[in-house]
Amino acid sequence: MSLRELIVERTRTRGSLTFAEYMELALYHPELGYYTGAAQQSGRAGDFFTSVDVGPWFGRLLAVQVAEMWAVVDPAGSAAQFDLVEAGAGNGRLARDVLDAALETPAFYGALRLHLVERSAEARRAQATVLAAHGPRVASRGPDLPETIRGVIYANELLDAFPVHRVAMTRDGLREIHVDANGGHLVERLEPVRTACLAEHLDDLDVPMPVGSRAEVNLLALDWIHSAAQRVERGFVILIDYGDRAPRLYGAAGRHGTLTAYRQHTDTTEPADWLDAPGDWDLTSHVDLTSVIACAERHGLRCLGALDQTYFLLGLGAAEIAGGAATRNDRAGLTARLAVKTLLQPGGLGSTLKVLLFGKGVGTPALRGCSQGTRLT
Repeated sequence: MSLRELIVERTRTRGSLTFAEYMELALYHPELGYYTGAAQQSGRAGDFFTSVDVGPWFGRLLAVQVAEMWAVVDPAGSAAQFDLVEAGAGNGRLARDVLDAALETPAFYGALRLHLVERSAEARRAQATVLAAHGPRVASRGPDLPETIRGVIYANELLDAFPVHRVAMTRDGLREIHVDANGGHLVERLEPVRTACLAEHLDDLDVPMPVGSRAEVNLLALDWIHSAAQRVERGFVILIDYGDRAPRLYGAAGRHGTLTAYRQHTDTTEPADWLDAPGDWDLTSHVDLTSVIACAERHGLRCLGALDQTYFLLGLGAAEIAGGAATRNDRAGLTARLAVKTLLQPGGLGSTLKVLLFGKGVGTPALRGCSQGTRLT
């Protein structure tokens, strides 16, 4: 039975699904979901590109920030361990790049205990091979965050892949978009809002949605940041994701929503292209940065910076890497220059990806990643 057929059958026995329920099945069904069927979906042979696909430079720059955070948490370098927790770790490529760079500072590298948090069993199986050179540093692999963390949690493009609720503002008020069956096919239906907290969440944001507009509400992102805040004993959280502030997501500027489907390096916002093919497309939407920051601070984290990836990476030395590569005339130098340019490019990864940095029990350190200014464009 295909995933579409499974969902059609479910609607016939239980009624229509919220879009969050549909997206959960489309991405994470244990056998048929998009992310559970392969160890890696990004890159030239996949459906989309991430900063990790550009090469090792993103991980090298991230390691600079993690090393600084290690020095804040353990200034004497005397602690036996420093937890490095990657949430949404995939097959471990980013963790490998971070650890490769950390090797250059033996005391830092020796303190690291890597925890790989990943839902996909297929991706978890691939981690042992990808991280073979760093086996002694791997402390755990699994689908959940460690219970207690003294160190750093980082996540690259995690929250934008969480299942979202979709809403539409009609002349009769707010409605929730459900997925239902029409014969053997899947279609959208507008239903009264029955999801607990959904209307209340939008009311709290106090951003009027224009009639005829649609939007996504990522309640699971708030649950995740709440959980992360509880588990960090002392340390930091770094989130890198597609996102924007609430007024731009829910106001007139965002009237069509941001839900996008990707397949074979093409993207579409039209449900007719992807709704009837669950499991075949990646689905993603922009993260409400306003709500994530508010939730994090409500549960004990302090926001230390919110900025474009461009400024974050420049603060960590991206320009110096590009400058050093410019003095070389070999293929490796050209590759490095192009990679850094891609990571910083306005209108591309540099400005569409946003970075949120939080701390707990560490005061308000002047982090290198924020040294170019905390600017969201």
